[in-house]
Amino acid sequence: MINNSLKRDLEYTYEKLSKEEKNKLSNSTILITGAAGFLGFYYVHFFYYYRKELSLKKVICLDNFMLGKPKWLDKISEDECFKVEKFDIINDNIADISCAEEVDYVIHMASIASPIFYRQYPIETLDANIWGLRHLLDYYSSRNIKGFLFYSSSEIYGNPAADAVPTDEEYHGDVSCTGPRACYDESKRFGETICMLFAKKYGMPIGVARPFNNYGPGMKINDKRVPADFANDILNDRDIVILSNGSPKRTFCYIADAIAGYLKIMLYGKYDYFNIGIDKPEISILELAGIYQKAGKEIFGYTGSIKYSTSEDEEYLTNNPQRRCPRIDKAASLLEYQPEISVHEGVRRFLEFIKESEKENLVW
Repeated sequence: MINNSLKRDLEYTYEKLSKEEKNKLSNSTILITGAAGFLGFYYVHFFYYYRKELSLKKVICLDNFMLGKPKWLDKISEDECFKVEKFDIINDNIADISCAEEVDYVIHMASIASPIFYRQYPIETLDANIWGLRHLLDYYSSRNIKGFLFYSSSEIYGNPAADAVPTDEEYHGDVSCTGPRACYDESKRFGETICMLFAKKYGMPIGVARPFNNYGPGMKINDKRVPADFANDILNDRDIVILSNGSPKRTFCYIADAIAGYLKIMLYGKYDYFNIGIDKPEISILELAGIYQKAGKEIFGYTGSIKYSTSEDEEYLTNNPQRRCPRIDKAASLLEYQPEISVHEGVRRFLEFIKESEKENLVW
């Protein structure tokens, strides 16, 4: 169920946590919403692989399975430490989940994150980030939880001005409240406001994560985000297709580094908000395609070229940020967060994971 490539990444993440941070998880019950998604895959496998070393009591995995229920969750649920349930964070009552009152840590990430899909389900995306969050905070505001992690997004910054790149946490953003991405961007912004208010009124230890372009094991190759699209092209030995002029720039943070940062936020124990990503190199989409092409040749014997095309979706590039690069000094200072896996190494790891999974017919 856990291949060698994934095992290497999980061990890397584990070593990124301090002894004190690991001890905080001892005998704890963790609630994860959105457990069937990309980040959920990594979290659940991390907690599964280290359930004994961390002395975990229970991991409750909730998802509405709107985009499908993965087979790996069925395998995980066979372990007595894990509880997997279909749950609609928007409409269902968290109090109906057995053991919910015993939860020590909450990880709320029940929201579609891929632009193609959240624009297909805009109201559901908005509701998960606002009402789903509110329901959880209402329930846990009177309970003595140790940590509450809310997934915001680097999209709250919109298309930052040139002098705001790299972007720090105090940049207020340039975001459209009526554009095709607004359901996601603005609900994340409002979600942060809700978190701030609950932290102030109830003293809740809420940590807000602002992810910057994560990729790696657990990202489905039909995810429709660029790292998945390029991986899909490699796997099928077809040309890598760029649906822009290739000039937008990003930094790409490998999942093993990112999850270490998110866990550090959750275990921080008090309210704050942090960029989590890697600050270099900032590369163009064309450069990323070249990295995939080279790694694909070495790992899969890939023979395709890089080509340009135009998306059939007329709004595909509307409000698409031209640059996305985080300043991570705050997380480095307060959390000792230090991402080290370069995009070149990360792409190789991602493709090696895919190849090994295909070879061993592993479910992911």
